[in-house]
Amino acid sequence: MKYLTEYRDGDLTRRLLAEIRATVKRPWRIMEVCGGQTHSIMKSGLDQLLPPEIELVHGPGCPVCVTPVELIDRAVALASRPDVIFTSYGDMLRVPGSRRDLFSVKAAGGDVRIVYSPLDALKIARDNPAKTVVFFAIGFETTAPANAMAVLQARAQGIQNFAVLVSHVTVPPVIAGLMEEAEVQVDGFLAAGHVCSVMGYWEYPPLAEKYRVPIVVTGFEPVDLARGILKLVQLLEAGRAEVANAYERSVTLEGNRPAQAVIAQVFERCDRKWRGIGTIPMSGYQLREEFALYDAERRFPEVGQIAAEESSLCISGLVLQGRRKPYECPAFGRQCTPQTPLGATMVSSEGACAAYYRYGRQRQAQAIQQD
Repeated sequence: MKYLTEYRDGDLTRRLLAEIRATVKRPWRIMEVCGGQTHSIMKSGLDQLLPPEIELVHGPGCPVCVTPVELIDRAVALASRPDVIFTSYGDMLRVPGSRRDLFSVKAAGGDVRIVYSPLDALKIARDNPAKTVVFFAIGFETTAPANAMAVLQARAQGIQNFAVLVSHVTVPPVIAGLMEEAEVQVDGFLAAGHVCSVMGYWEYPPLAEKYRVPIVVTGFEPVDLARGILKLVQLLEAGRAEVANAYERSVTLEGNRPAQAVIAQVFERCDRKWRGIGTIPMSGYQLREEFALYDAERRFPEVGQIAAEESSLCISGLVLQGRRKPYECPAFGRQCTPQTPLGATMVSSEGACAAYYRYGRQRQAQAIQQD
């Protein structure tokens, strides 16, 4: 398949890895921002094929993983209401709140439905005028245009029984937030290609210059990732804090301007809490005042007051900051498994802990624990 199998070419990947080995002279810590990249790295074994000078650490680029526990509790409260049909992508159903998850609400009889698009949720609202249909609008900038369009469509069609529970976050502020933390040691970043396909990468050069850290935009297949790592190593070895695009087939500097315009029409920037990390100023989106009718937290104000604490056993916040590897958590593979998760990173399809568990890296944990 064009643009897929050719980017999984084993010979080309090996040649790129050989070039990385010939280029790297010093130790470097590289963070892949996106959890989808983490899973691809684990699945293809890139982390085990890179030279020992390069350490990959895993960032906060999984929207499911960084959705704060209190927002999961708010989703659970909404889904438990008899007058609400709660709609969500499937990967949110097993993300644990402080006491329950959405799957347990569904099992207990709550009307929780998996959808594949916010427009599916809008159709459910049109077909069920007696109930309020709430869509769990999570994601980075990638999913924001579609969620914004659903709100615009609801207003255009006069559908008033539709609302969104918003948990949108943005990438540049979290990169800045990480670089401001003394405990976070990152020499270079692999930026998420799908986010940049929407937003471009014009926001990144000021970050690279301010923090003296190179950033390379790349994709998700082994060849993409090897190319991105090679370019990043070349910049690091040359001492150049620049931004480079290694995902030219999908990303331009300016990005998708019409999509950005739709986001700006419906959303505005706000402070946002990140699960396990804390509040990062101006790192999220919230609905503009003119769309307040479609804000689930305003429609059900008692839900917006719900607060919750993280599990004391879960170190996912440290994993999301690149300060710990999943196998360094005492609960990994023991109290915390995909069947009994303590945090979102173990159940999300983009979670770092899930990647380590799925692709056999728990053996590293067992070896460390035995030592």
